[in-house]
Parts: sequence; C-alpha cells; structure tokens
Amino acid sequence: MQNWGGNVTYTPSEIHRPTSLADLQALVRSSAQVRAVGSRHSFNRIADAGAPGGVLVATSAMPAELEVDAGARVVRASGGLTHAALAAQLHAAGWALPNLASLPHLSVAGAVQTGTHGSGARNPALAASVVAVELVDADGELQRVTAEDADFPVAVVGLGALGVVTTVEHRLAPTFEVEQRVVGGLAWDRILPQLEEVMASAYSVSLFTGYLPGEPVRAWVKHAVDSPDQPSRWPQWLVDELGGHEADEPVHPVPGVPADGVTTQGGVPGPWHERLPHFSADSVPSVGDEIQTEYFVDVERGVEAIELLRGLGEQLAPALRVAEVRRVAPDEAWLSPAWQRDSLALHFTWRNDDDAVAAAVALLEQVLLPLGARPHWGKQFAASHDQLAAAYPRLREAAAVVARRDPAGRFRNEFLSRVLGLG
Repeated sequence: MQNWGGNVTYTPSEIHRPTSLADLQALVRSSAQVRAVGSRHSFNRIADAGAPGGVLVATSAMPAELEVDAGARVVRASGGLTHAALAAQLHAAGWALPNLASLPHLSVAGAVQTGTHGSGARNPALAASVVAVELVDADGELQRVTAEDADFPVAVVGLGALGVVTTVEHRLAPTFEVEQRVVGGLAWDRILPQLEEVMASAYSVSLFTGYLPGEPVRAWVKHAVDSPDQPSRWPQWLVDELGGHEADEPVHPVPGVPADGVTTQGGVPGPWHERLPHFSADSVPSVGDEIQTEYFVDVERGVEAIELLRGLGEQLAPALRVAEVRRVAPDEAWLSPAWQRDSLALHFTWRNDDDAVAAAVALLEQVLLPLGARPHWGKQFAASHDQLAAAYPRLREAAAVVARRDPAGRFRNEFLSRVLGLG
C-alpha cells in the first residue's frame, strides 16, 4: 500500500479493514502496534506501522454512520467517510460544514486528526467545528472525548496517537451557495501592501504562485452568495485596483495541467461542497504524482515570509510545481498549526523527486522556522523535535497526554515518537 502521492510505501506486517466496531476493538487488543490510515493523503510516515508486528487499519469498511441532530446543529459521522460523501448528504438535508479542504477526497477522521484546513480569514481548520470524537483506545475500549474534557485539545488534532477514531461530531451551519472566480495577472508588489485585505476579500481566497521574479500571481476567489457577513459581490477591485483579469475559461491551479477536474469557476453559483474545494470529488485532484509541504506562519509575519520565499524562487523552481497561500483563523487544538493565532498557510506542491524536495525543504525551513513556522503534520518536513517544540508551544504537554493515555505506545510509530519526543 502506498500513499496518495506515491512517495511513501507503507510497511506494516498486516493490513486490516474491520467491518464492525467489535472487530476493530479485538484487532487493537491483539496488536502490539496499530496505525489508522484514511485516504492516504499524507506525504510522510505518520500513518505507517512498520515495526515488527505492526498493523495498519482502515475503518472505511465499517458501517457508515451519519446522524444529524437538527436541534443541536451537530452531525455525528463515521471517521472513515470521505468529506465528499458526508457533504453531499448534509447538503441534501439542508446543512453544511463551515469549510472544506481543497480536495473532498479526504477521510473525515484523517483530515481532523492532522489539522487539515481550507482557506478564509474567518475560517479556522476543520477541527475547530468538532465537538466530540469517539475512538478505540489503547485498551481496545470505545471512548467518547468531548469539548468539555481536559484532553480534548489533544484528542481532536491527535495525529492518531490516542487511538483509532471511529466517529467525529461536527457543528453545522445552514447550507449555502458559493461562486468561484479565478483572477490572474496579479503582482506581489501590489498584493503585499494590502495582503490581509486580499485574503479577507471573500469567504475563501487562495493565491497561487511559483515565487519566480516577475511571475504573475493567480487568485482563486470563493464568494458565499447572499451571506450577510460577506461582501455583496465578488471583489471587483482585484481587477480594477490591483490590475488583475478574470479568467474566461476554467483554470487548473498547477500551470500546464488540463482543468478537467477542477470545481466550477466563472462565477456560477453552486452548493458549498462543490465550490469550496479546488477539485471535484470524481477527479484525481492536483496532479497525483507529487509531494506536498506546508508551513503556517503568524499572519503578522506573512509579508516577511512571502518576501523571503520570493528570494528563493529560482532555487525552488526545479522541484516546485506550484505554491499556494491560504488564510486560516485560529483554534484551540494544541497540535493545530493555527493554534491561537491567525495564520498564513504556505503550501508547496513538489515534483515527486525525493532528493530535490529534501533540498527545497531544507531551504524553506532555514528561512521559515526562525519566523515561528509550524509544519503541517500530514506534509513532508524535516524539523526536529526541539524545533517543533519551539513552534508548537504545547507540544510537550500534548506528548505527556499521549504518554499517559497510551503508555505502551500501541498507537505510536517511529515518526510520532520522533516528533513528540517519546521513546
């Protein structure tokens, strides 16, 4: 079994797809080491169970659960469901999640556990709308951890270290429509003096670039239709004042790639779950054969970070397919890359070349880690435990919770032991 990008081959002794909760519990109790795998959209070894006797478990074959409590405005959904499956059913019932990642293929549990996010100055990561998770713990018992529990800030973005997540409970919003437009021909020199205004100009905004000198920047602008707290129309000033131009045909985020799999552009309103992601659920998202990296910096240092990256553009070019800039609101999960700070998320889609990517990541971390950048847990990074602890102020407290709840390390692997500083 490989990850989605093909750069990681998992090496467990066994791969299991339990079909019931009882089967999953028995599997956990009988295994020395267990790691859960979702949509496999991670680009490091976070999901591997490569030690002797290690077991990889996928919950996608367990009975699908989806229960909406309309009074509480909460949905309880199986962790193995994809966001595409969950969102379609929620929309049909008149509900929505506040935001989605750039692709809807992710599993509900996997996206939450790794701190995955979309974009928008008012939109925190997906975990911020979670009010409870159910997981099979190190003793094989089913535990429900709610927002009132002391360990919840670790359990919600938990890297799978507290157990196998079986269900996730999300707060809901009424369903809404979104229109998406692409504006090209923008220049950093005109964007950066008003970067926060640009990133807050619609429900969700993403900027695509290669950081090369003179290269135009492209903006994906997703406007929530008829939302009282959003601009009444898409931000025409990106064209009128910043000198951009609206694309007159569909555009793929990666230059030169056909736009067949992108969500509808051109300002055509549609359901939230068919516009907030960049890619449609029935397509291969992005280019597939790739590696990804992402770092979160405090929005107050966002312009400084981008200027540094512009200085690295030509050095990054041999490995880089495209870079994306997104905006993420703060949350309270201790291991969330956006913990307690408004963040600019700097994303990099690389060619699938391990050596070239390793060299590029080293360059990035040399300039971004001193700014307090926090790596995304599901992407490729090289930061040491001490560097991570400096970036994530509550990392060592989170590690203590992990050690207390799983003292034998049943859910840990080499990757988690390294980043958490646990033997």
